[in-house]
Parts: sequence; structure tokens; C-alpha cells
Amino acid sequence: MSLITAENLGLYYGERAIFENFSFQVARKDRIGLVGRNGTGKTTLMRLIVGQMEPHNGSLRVTKGVRLGYLPQDVTDAPEGTLLSSVLSSVPGKQAVEEDIKKVEDALASSTDPEELSDLADELSDLLETQEHFDTVYAAHKAEEILTGLGFPTARFNEPLAHLSGGWRTRSALAALLYQRPDVLIMDEPTNHLDVDSVRWLSQYLLAYDQALLLVCHDREFLNRQITRIISFEPEGMRQYRGDYESYVTQRAEEEKILERRAKNQEQKARDAMKFVEKFRFKATKARQAQSKLKLLQKMEIIEKFQPQRTIRFSFPKTAPSGRVVFRLDNIGMAFGDNPLYKNVNLHINRGDRVAIIGPNGAGVTTLMKIMAGELAPESGSVTPGHGVTLSYYAQHQAEHLDPKRTVVEEVGTAAPDAVQSVIRGILGAFLFSGDEVDKTTGVLSGGEKARVALAKLLVRPGNCLFMDEPTNHLDIFASEKLIEALTNYDGTLVFVSHNQAFVNRLVTKVWDIKDGGVTEYPGTLNEYYDHLARNDAGPEPLSKKERKALPQGPPAVKERNAGPTGPSSKKGQVPQATPAAKEKADNQAVLKGAPEPVSLVRADEKAKKRAEAEERQRLSKVLAPVRARIQSAEREIAELEERERAITDKLADPDVFSDPERGKALMCEYEAVRKDIARLLARWEKDNSQLEQLTGAGAA
Repeated sequence: MSLITAENLGLYYGERAIFENFSFQVARKDRIGLVGRNGTGKTTLMRLIVGQMEPHNGSLRVTKGVRLGYLPQDVTDAPEGTLLSSVLSSVPGKQAVEEDIKKVEDALASSTDPEELSDLADELSDLLETQEHFDTVYAAHKAEEILTGLGFPTARFNEPLAHLSGGWRTRSALAALLYQRPDVLIMDEPTNHLDVDSVRWLSQYLLAYDQALLLVCHDREFLNRQITRIISFEPEGMRQYRGDYESYVTQRAEEEKILERRAKNQEQKARDAMKFVEKFRFKATKARQAQSKLKLLQKMEIIEKFQPQRTIRFSFPKTAPSGRVVFRLDNIGMAFGDNPLYKNVNLHINRGDRVAIIGPNGAGVTTLMKIMAGELAPESGSVTPGHGVTLSYYAQHQAEHLDPKRTVVEEVGTAAPDAVQSVIRGILGAFLFSGDEVDKTTGVLSGGEKARVALAKLLVRPGNCLFMDEPTNHLDIFASEKLIEALTNYDGTLVFVSHNQAFVNRLVTKVWDIKDGGVTEYPGTLNEYYDHLARNDAGPEPLSKKERKALPQGPPAVKERNAGPTGPSSKKGQVPQATPAAKEKADNQAVLKGAPEPVSLVRADEKAKKRAEAEERQRLSKVLAPVRARIQSAEREIAELEERERAITDKLADPDVFSDPERGKALMCEYEAVRKDIARLLARWEKDNSQLEQLTGAGAA
């Protein structure tokens, strides 16, 4: 069933077409990602869908009864009431039912007409049934769970919304939207105002959301987890793709190669045809052929060459190395009023470290970065920069604090007053500011353009230690990727705060987690850190009953030959020492009974031990054999599928493939199926290897 239907949509800003003749549908349970550079129309399309704008051409219909829920990038208006009450009352129709119940109850109290009383009683019964439905589907505890998941402490549930900052208001609007459970959930950069824990919670929540989803997000990892379809804003127009973002990137790259080859082949055919025409058009025997070639040439549909989209391209210049220790924190303590953040923090940052500082909003993440940067003084302790450290600092709201009266080139020049103008303009060109664009005042720039100006300022005079607080805010997914690439090749030390999981995991080598009044350091990526926490919470994964039975149980205990009953003066479990006379008597009795001599006894024990160990190895082998067989089978299948993947890729590179749409579509479907099979087998291979490691480790123990 189609919930939203768009036909031949057209929207224009002046002579520029945002989209033209674009048609699409949104079905129940569709999970669609909108992908494109900043300014290409992603937010505009969302606003068209929810009725905040009208298209110039075409039509957009929402099926009757379908509820749409929309979260814009920023929420400034604060509804009346408290945080929790605003979420509870956000469900359409719920408050109206409560008001109707109150009216009917008042009417019942004042009426004396039996017939009217009967009608009112029936009406009240229906209203109470509707209210019961609302209370079941939209229970208060569900609102509380959502607020908690999004990082609101319980103590803030009754706080007036008017007291919340812009970021927290947007977060409260997201909570209300999730609580409403609309038929189509439409979200524009929902992670922008969240911390990493809230992003992880939201990701899990959305994976279980069984309604349609329309999403814009610059976090590649988050987007990949949520979507199964892409609507992309390309230079040639709107395009649609099946699969997640990674699949879109692959398909788009193949299309671009094919388009480029087809255009080149057409150019070559056109050149050959023109040569033939020019050579033979005046030759009687070839004139007719030349005329036919000319007509074909005139009818030939021009295949436009692929025009790559403009995106930022830059790299950080080499910097002079600092000393080995870049920053040392000794007994740092910080509080705001009665709110203690942390105390006795003792950490250090070494040259080349990539440190991600994480923690819930309000825990002091940005505060710790400001303390290290020297912008805030700690209440106790000290921060010591290392030898030769030069710091560059990209603050969280730096893009919003540019001087609105300065031009772009003037603003960037403030970072290095003695810099040569040609160098500044060259850097601005890398950030897509060229020609007259550098003379625009920063006050007229969009959020994404301001973010690019702020990044450009870092490159004018880069330090060998870089602090960055939420640098991907206001960047599109493509610009975020370029920033990650540049930082990957940066030769200095990096300390950053980011809610963008893809950004963190691809750059981090060390995590600082602020919680419970302290800072925990963990070497590794963010995902590895969360896996570590999950393992600690859950404990070791238990083996199955069959696996436990097959594991080595240890050699059988050899009973003490001379152990007697525990005497009154002995501790339980101890063997009393025999007197020399008793020992001699026991030895004599043993010889008389044919018992082995002590040397023979040791040999018998060794044989028993070796026999037991052999039996244990056999038992363990029975468990390991099928696991090893599955690993070898998966490796063979993966190798075969990868070979098939290469073969399909070669076919897709043939420009004639897509002349037959059915063949091209079949190849693309097969390509996606092969990639999914490889991913599935790799997951199984990793799981089996982990089990093999666990079993062999237990056997060694």
C-alpha cells in the first residue's frame, strides 16, 4: 500500500531546477535515506511531503488517514508545559478525547432528562473506551523510556520546556515524535543534538520501528543500519537505488564508469562518422552512404559525460612534531555550582594519539576540552602542555560565531593576519569558495557554508595538536567523508568530540569516557569499547550443554594411598601424618598383598594421566571438527563468491549492458545478492572462529 505518492514533481528557485519530473512512492515499512550535497533539496523534499511547501509542477498525495511525523534539523519553539507532559500530550486526538470526557461528565452532572442521561452515558462509554486505547498504546512509561533513552535524567521530566536550550528542545521534539509512532517518520539530521550513547539508543529503537522511515543523516554508520532504499540528488536529476548507503556508493560508481565509457564511445562514433562524411560526401559512389551517416549523426541522442559534483578536497600540511607527551592532566577536578563533573582525573596524551572524548550531554565533555585548551580553569589540578605543542581548536559553535560583517576571505584571514592572500584564496577554493563567493559576508551563508569557513581557518595556520568539537555538524555526508580522509592523513595529535559514529570509529585510537565523576580511558575504537562494556556486563558467553560435556574435565584425582579417616584433632579434608611404625606396618602389609612398589605406583599414575589426556583430546576433537569444517567451507564459498563478484563487475563495466534494461537490472540484482551472501558468510566465519578460539582456549586451560 502506498502511503505517499509523488508524480512529476517540479520545484524551481529562479531558473535553477531543484527537481524536475520526479516521481516516487513511499510504501508501508519503506526505509528511505535521502542523499545529496548541502543545498541540493533534501530538506525541501521533506517540507513538500509534510505540506510546508507546494511544488511548482506535479502532484504529491498522502493517503487519507496516514499520519506523518516530521523532525526538522532545529526546533526553536517550545510548547507550554513540562518535558514529560508535552510528550504525553503530543499524540493527536488524545487531549481532545480527555477534554470531551470532561464535557460529558459535566453534562451528566447537570442533566435531569432521562433520555439525555442515557445518550450521555453511551457517549461517555465510547469516549472511555477510546481513552483506554490511547492509554494502552501510548502508556506513560513508554514516554519515560524514550526520554531516558535520549539522555534526559528522570529529575528533568517535570522541568518546563521553556527552560531547555535549543539542542535539548530538539531532543524533546524527537522524543514526542517517537512516542506518537506516526505511519511515516520523517527526520532531518536527528543525531545532530545527541551524544554517542543517545545515538546508539536511537539506532536500536529505529531498527525495531515497524513503520515507514524517511531519513537524512551525515553519519554513514547510522544511515547504513537504518535504510534499505536511497533517493539521491544527482547532477542529472533525482535517482533511486535499492540497498543501503554502501550499496548506493557502489552502484553509483559503476553507473558513473558506464556513463563515462558510453559517452566516450559515442564521441568516437561521431568522429568516425564525420570523417566518413567529410571524405566521401562529394564522391558519387559514396555520397548516399555519407548522407545516411550524416542523418544518423543528427539523430544521435547525445550522452552527456559524467559531471562530478563539487565537494571539498583538502589535506592538512605537515607540522613540526611536538614532544612525546602532548598534554598531561594531573588531579583535574571540575564542578558547576552544586553539580560536580569529575575529580582526580590523571591522564596524558601522547604524540600521534587520536582521542575521542565521550559522555552524556551535561557530563562535561566540552568542558574538559576547554580546560585542556586553556579556555576554562579547572577547580583543582593542572594541565601541562608538552614541549613544542601548537594547538588549533575547532569549537562546537565556532561556525555560528563568525563575524557576520566580514567577507569570507577576511574571516579566514583573521586566523593568520600575515598569510599571503593567494594562499588564503587557494585554501578557500578547496572548500568550494571561488570567484565572487569569497567576497560574500559570512552573515548570508548557510550553516554548511559557515562550517566550511571555520574548517578553512584551521588550514591557514595548522597546529601539531588539533582539538575538534562536533566538526561534522552542518556538513553533508560527502563533506564528512572528506574531513575523515584529511584527518586520517593528519600527522599531528587529534582530540575530538563527535556524535558521528563513522567519524569516531575511523579515527579514534583511544576513548575517554566521562561518567560517574571520573574519566575512563580505553585503547581502541568506539565499537570495541562498547563491546568491552557489553562483555563486562553480560559476563562470558555460556557454552552449550553438549560443548561443556565434550570439554576436558581435568585428570582424575589420584587418591592418597595412605589416607585414613579424619581423626578428632584433624581439620576436615586433611590426611593425618602416619607414625614411622604405622608406615612400616602398612608397607609390609602392602608387600604381602602384592601391592606395587612405590616406583611402579608412579608409573601407573602416569599411564592413567596420559590415558585421561588422550580421552580428553578425543572429546575436544569431536567438538572442534565440525567448527573447523564450517570455517573451511565458508572460506571456499567466500573465494568463489568474490570471483563471481569480480566477473559481474567486469560485465557491468561494459557500456552495452544497460542497452538491455532487463539484463542490466538482473546483473545489478545478482551483484547485490552476491555481496549479501559474502557478508553473511563473513559473519558466520567470524562467529565460528570466535567459537574455535573459545574452545581451544578452554581446552588449553
